[in-house]
Amino acid sequence: MLYVDLPTQPEIRRLVAERHEASVSLYVATTPETQNIGAARTRLGQLLKEAEGQLEAAGTAKRTIWPVSEQVNDLIDDDEFWRLQANGLAVLVTPEGLRSYRLPTHLTDMVQVSDRFHLKPLLRAVSVPQHAFVLALEENRVRLVEVTGDLPPQLVRVPDMPKDAASAVGTSTVNSRNPSGRIQGSEGQNLRLRQFARKVDAALRPVLAGREEPLILAATDPLWSIFRSVNSYSHLADEGIRTSPATTSEHEIASAARPVLDALHAARLAEVTDLFMARRKEGRATSDMSDAARAATMGAVDTLLVDIDTVVPGTVDDTTGAITLATEESSTTYGVIDEIAGRTILAGGRVLGVRADEIPEGGKLAAILRYAV
Repeated sequence: MLYVDLPTQPEIRRLVAERHEASVSLYVATTPETQNIGAARTRLGQLLKEAEGQLEAAGTAKRTIWPVSEQVNDLIDDDEFWRLQANGLAVLVTPEGLRSYRLPTHLTDMVQVSDRFHLKPLLRAVSVPQHAFVLALEENRVRLVEVTGDLPPQLVRVPDMPKDAASAVGTSTVNSRNPSGRIQGSEGQNLRLRQFARKVDAALRPVLAGREEPLILAATDPLWSIFRSVNSYSHLADEGIRTSPATTSEHEIASAARPVLDALHAARLAEVTDLFMARRKEGRATSDMSDAARAATMGAVDTLLVDIDTVVPGTVDDTTGAITLATEESSTTYGVIDEIAGRTILAGGRVLGVRADEIPEGGKLAAILRYAV
């Protein structure tokens, strides 16, 4: 199972607001294959050395740098922590504390040193569905399959999951024609299948509690519609795999799920793009970085698309939103686009971290405004 711990929206808001002269953001590519995790541990140590160099160049006191180094080195030496990983790791550290997040997204190794955290890679992880669960549901078998990017799918053990429909409802078959009150014919079959579906849903609750990954249903009617009618997981995807999983392997299930994930992302992005173009005509959208910075400072940005791979060093005035660009990254600057995203989040706006070719008008960002500014 891919071990992820994505930040919640309240956590992201707290991270955006946090300030310290030695705020270090480290991002490193990892692997869930424990036997191959050594390279990531080594690379994290190298990134820490780069951060220490930037802090020293800025004249940061050694008594401030030392706690940062100690906390990261303690993490590097923690064998138990590295035993369970995902595709990427975010480490956000100040002298006062360290937060780490295991991410399903594939990351580019990065170090950023400033008075605030660099959070765009985290935003990508919570924006794009690359990690999902597939419920392969049939009368004679139930499987929960974890799908994660390009990695092999994993069969997830679910405590108390019914083995099949018949045993779940205490009968030899759900297709009995013998009358017993309402339990007869097609009406009786549907009643038993609904009982079965409720038990499946109940078994899934503790496994999926607190998660936000899509749950994709692989089933055929009547179980397709019956399970959807009793499901309690709020992230059950509208689209699914409308074929019987009876003879389908986990690899085949994962292959069928990936187009559903792509469609989920494409649909959400298309909706935002269409709204951007409509608001553009009304003077309530912009792809200009300076205009977006001013609007975010005023709390006027409702939705923001940002290119997660681009870092534009500089500063943004706290009062006016005016941008001052820098020629290179340093501990006295930060990512301007990251700062615009942070101000949008603090004002209650939505930020989606995407790739460059997914942003309307080919810019580094695209902002949909609450009102014209």
